[in-house]
Amino acid sequence: MTRRPQPHRPRMRKPDGLSRLEGLFRDHGFADFRWIDPKEIVLGEWVRMKCLYGCTEYGRTATCPPNAPAVEACERFFREYGRAVVFHFEKKVDRPEDRHAWSRKINLDLLKLEREVFMAGFVKAFLLYMDSCNICLECSGDRAGCKAPKQARPTPDALGVDVYTTVRKLGYPIEVLSDYKQTMNRYAFLLIE
Repeated sequence: MTRRPQPHRPRMRKPDGLSRLEGLFRDHGFADFRWIDPKEIVLGEWVRMKCLYGCTEYGRTATCPPNAPAVEACERFFREYGRAVVFHFEKKVDRPEDRHAWSRKINLDLLKLEREVFMAGFVKAFLLYMDSCNICLECSGDRAGCKAPKQARPTPDALGVDVYTTVRKLGYPIEVLSDYKQTMNRYAFLLIE
């Protein structure tokens, strides 16, 4: 019995340079990511209320509320994008304050990636840090006095993103932690058009 030759099926390519972008992500050491349609990013007023009533950084950083747009404006902002990527980071720390140095380094590395994505022709690239800005060791507390305005970026929460619901839709783990000895699951978003 002779085998019939199988028809040649060309490999499906990812549209609009997504493979190239994924290569950039991996080159920067960010291999744990998933694509999401920005229309699938869940926003909620309750997130902003948690900032207002419960977050020690409210009004103390240049990128956190009230130095962030209203949730309605954030929703319009997200709808201007055709795609986004969510980066996942896991970390266990010995002391609560150790997370700040770790998140600062990751945020700075993500900022380099954002610039490279921009330089690759994706001019609307915009990063949402995985943790508070922390670029400067001491924040001015307002946008006008920001010492690093070109590097300052908000967190997803600051823009009203319900990170819990959004990343669970992608199959990522996220839970409220009761102890800093537990492994953290943190998420950064990169909006791309």
